[in-house]
Amino acid sequence: MTGNRLVRNLRRLIGPVVILLLWQAAGSAGLLDPQTLASPATIAGTAGRLIASGELAEHLAVSLRRAAFGLAIGVTAGTGLALVAGLFRLADDLIDSSMQILRSLPILAIVPLAILWFGIGEEVKVVLVAMATAFPIYLNTHAAIRGLDPRYVDLAMSVQLSRTALVRRVVLPGALPGFFVGLRFAVTIAWLVLVVAEQINATSGVGFLMTQAREFGQTDVIVVGLIVYGGLGLTSNALVRLAERRALRWRPGFAGS
Repeated sequence: MTGNRLVRNLRRLIGPVVILLLWQAAGSAGLLDPQTLASPATIAGTAGRLIASGELAEHLAVSLRRAAFGLAIGVTAGTGLALVAGLFRLADDLIDSSMQILRSLPILAIVPLAILWFGIGEEVKVVLVAMATAFPIYLNTHAAIRGLDPRYVDLAMSVQLSRTALVRRVVLPGALPGFFVGLRFAVTIAWLVLVVAEQINATSGVGFLMTQAREFGQTDVIVVGLIVYGGLGLTSNALVRLAERRALRWRPGFAGS
């Protein structure tokens, strides 16, 4: 089994390696203009220079801080609204319709209004990430609460669980799978929104680094920024999946065949 998995992993590397080799060959032969797209060797050299100088780490730390603050606010707001709307019919009538309307608005279309409300400082960047991440958390958590098996609720009622105990022992565990699905969407959306948010009067951050590189035609720096964002997305998704596996260890699932 281990040998077959190793062979499959090696096969999956063939495509990316071939693309990189063709890309490098085109750059070395002069078929690819560096102003259009730098070669992999140039990009690797640029990445090494940015890492050695500490410039990339400095911008990365700023981006991580913005994403973390925005995600924390968005997750808290989305979870709170989902719990209230999921547990109370009146709240559901008041909240869910508004959330459904707001989620249909493209988050990037709200940028001009967000700038008018929060200015062009750090606040608007965090707010945009928070707004974008609250919706997937709310939608998936709310759906999970509303999709709870009513037999569990009936059983809890039959043993005379209090309202608090019902929420703690039945509702919250039942909503966790939906919450984690929403969280996986949210962490990805956070980085997508941050790319645009960091182009709003920013003086630091990976998005700012890419914007500055665009003005000077430095495609190597732009690609380094894209690789960083991609790596952040994959890493954050992997961390969420790890937390999900540990939190839902009690819940058996289909592992595939």
